[in-house]
Amino acid sequence: MILAAERAAVCEFARRMSADGLAVGTSGNVSARSGELVAVTPTGVDYATLTPEDVPVVGLGGTVVAGSLRPTSELPMHLSVYRDAADPGGRPITAVVHTHSVHATAVSTLVPEVPPIHYMLAAIGPSVRVAAYATYGTAELAAAMLVALRGRRGCLLANHGTITYGEDLASAYSRAQQLEWVCQLWLLARSAGTPALLPPEEIEHVVDKLRGYGQR
Repeated sequence: MILAAERAAVCEFARRMSADGLAVGTSGNVSARSGELVAVTPTGVDYATLTPEDVPVVGLGGTVVAGSLRPTSELPMHLSVYRDAADPGGRPITAVVHTHSVHATAVSTLVPEVPPIHYMLAAIGPSVRVAAYATYGTAELAAAMLVALRGRRGCLLANHGTITYGEDLASAYSRAQQLEWVCQLWLLARSAGTPALLPPEEIEHVVDKLRGYGQR
């Protein structure tokens, strides 16, 4: 089976996304790239029943090369990341996660950037921008997303959700989780008062520290 490992991983993380509350129903989508091919969640399918054989495989131009189901309507965003985004650390981009997580989506309606309330914002970059609103599934949304992603590993999509990427699905998914957590934290603090925010230079400092974080 073409991209067997990637299609299995797409199933696994699509189910995790629903279980972790990052998406509701058939909303949200994930993809994994190998070479010139991309395995991506299908549109309108319950992730609880999704099997690797159900997962469409497309070329970077969007042509379906394997699978009988239609790809997600957000395919233009996924392919735009693979074709046109550049990881700030020079790492390969082989996975994309798009969520409709509640707290991050709420924040996307309030501010042009996620407020730096916690240093883990640096898992995405020096800041996290909010991409201008455009209708889902359109080239306009993909273009707005690319502007917000410059020098970043994720962004919010105004009145819509989030998108993050990584060198594998585990890293892309972890960034989506961290982004949702930071947004939840800011909303909670803001509901109780005026949160103290970290200065930009501290976030930049943590961005540098995270380059050597963990086991190598």
